[in-house]
Amino acid sequence: MRWLTLYARSRQVPAALAEVLIGAVTLWALARDGNAGPGDPRMPALVLTTGAMAVSVGLGGQDPALDRTAAIRWIPRRAAHVLLAGVLVAASLLTVQTMGVSMATTAFVVRDTAGLMGLVALGAALSGGQYAWTLPFAWLSLVFFAPPPTSAPMHVAMWMLLPPGTAAGTWTALVLTVVGSTAYAVAGPRRQPSN
Repeated sequence: MRWLTLYARSRQVPAALAEVLIGAVTLWALARDGNAGPGDPRMPALVLTTGAMAVSVGLGGQDPALDRTAAIRWIPRRAAHVLLAGVLVAASLLTVQTMGVSMATTAFVVRDTAGLMGLVALGAALSGGQYAWTLPFAWLSLVFFAPPPTSAPMHVAMWMLLPPGTAAGTWTALVLTVVGSTAYAVAGPRRQPSN
């Protein structure tokens, strides 16, 4: 069990957990004040994105060279890390919603969390753990400031805010999840050039 504790500390899990919970409680407080109407997907998408960004820093270790030379199988551990981080993000929002204000359905939370975790995993594989947050941040910025979707490509781009069960939203989240998680599990976080 000591290895699990060391792994969690090296991946900044306690700090990420605190950030995820703070984001979910903030949503709950804002929703209780009535600042967002029922059915408005922007606030839950913001909280889920913030949670995914918070856990993304743990996708890269303190020493990438040590991670790559360790005598353990990294592929299942990386895949499990992404999966457990996604469960944490989704569970935090769903748990906070049980305290009174329901802003998103379980299907919406699961779909968005899966897609966002695929984005952060892809960001870690492309840019390293310290920059894994940039892809979900950029996508959320696009979604918040883009006009309402009127074409198929815009529906794909706006997947985060589409109602659950929408084909474009579901398939986009699924593709992001599979591609990002696979890239991260197989390649690991990108090594940053040493200065």
